[in-house]
Amino acid sequence: MTKSIDFYFDFSSPYSYIGFKEIKKFEKKNIIKINYMPIFLGGLHNSAGVTPAAFISVKAKYMIRDTKLICEKKNIKFKFNSYFPIKTVNFMRGVIISHEDNFEKIYIEKIFNSIWKDGLNMNDPTVINKVIKNMGLNPEIFLSKATDQKIKDRLKKLTDDALKKGIFGAPTFLINKKIFWGQDRLSYAIDEAKK
Repeated sequence: MTKSIDFYFDFSSPYSYIGFKEIKKFEKKNIIKINYMPIFLGGLHNSAGVTPAAFISVKAKYMIRDTKLICEKKNIKFKFNSYFPIKTVNFMRGVIISHEDNFEKIYIEKIFNSIWKDGLNMNDPTVINKVIKNMGLNPEIFLSKATDQKIKDRLKKLTDDALKKGIFGAPTFLINKKIFWGQDRLSYAIDEAKK
């Protein structure tokens, strides 16, 4: 029986992008099933009292080098986004919409790639509209759904629930009630899934 791993992520995190690219390989081999768990990382960090690496200059410089190095080693196409930080709250709400409307995997891949593979300015409404149109969606309708109060509340609840479980950053892999934080802990989560 294929086990499920809850994958907590935010598109704003380059490490979430790396985790996504890696976890997909295991999913393709039918080793695991991924439950995509969108969270709003900014809100999670605030609630947990965490200062993100991006806002600590020495860590931010290291993060740029580190993510590039990891992607080179893992042969993942990657470009540190020069428009970073990207405001992702509506994109994270979009994960909920895409799940409900059955195009979750395509949506997640396209948004991650737009930010961390193609290096697009996903803070620019014109660029956002183009990316959404390229998925065969009407940007106006899609973004209108993303600002619906029910969708906003759902993302807030997912983020609050993550904190209650002890999750404080992204990516986080959760299996058998055990937390594995960081893209470099995926192999540990896979080992736990095999138990």
